[in-house]
Amino acid sequence: MAGVTETVTVDGGVLVGHDGSRCAQDALVWAGGLAARAGLDLHVLRAWGMTSAPRPASWQPGYVPPLTDFEQAVRAELEACVAAATLDPSLRVRPHVVHRPPAKALIAAADGAHLLVVGARGGGGFSGLLLGSVSDQCVHHAPCPVTVVRTGAGRPLPAAGQN
Repeated sequence: MAGVTETVTVDGGVLVGHDGSRCAQDALVWAGGLAARAGLDLHVLRAWGMTSAPRPASWQPGYVPPLTDFEQAVRAELEACVAAATLDPSLRVRPHVVHRPPAKALIAAADGAHLLVVGARGGGGFSGLLLGSVSDQCVHHAPCPVTVVRTGAGRPLPAAGQN
């Protein structure tokens, strides 16, 4: 797997996990706002595997592209999510893609972060759970403080008596 990133080192700043879900996008916006206010770098990490990566442009029926093509497709999708977040233009954003299980990738990268931010629910699992398995693992094992952002956290609360 030469050329495919399996680890990333973060040197300070806010690290946010992003799996392409709505909750991850909300976590990205929240983490970006905090990082901008604190004057910290924002590291956006997407861990991926063959089953979670988007199809690369080189994919064809009967042909499995090299892992580097999948990594490029994951990076392009992550960069599109970052652009869609319309973060403060003065914020220094560093996207990272890592070929590794999500919880392991985030916990390892969090070793150098000031804060790890994750969404409460990602793209898989059971909808009735309050935390996803990745956010649960991060809360219990990350070497830095962890903030879990629930979907809709950035929206104002409804006025009293409204649902």
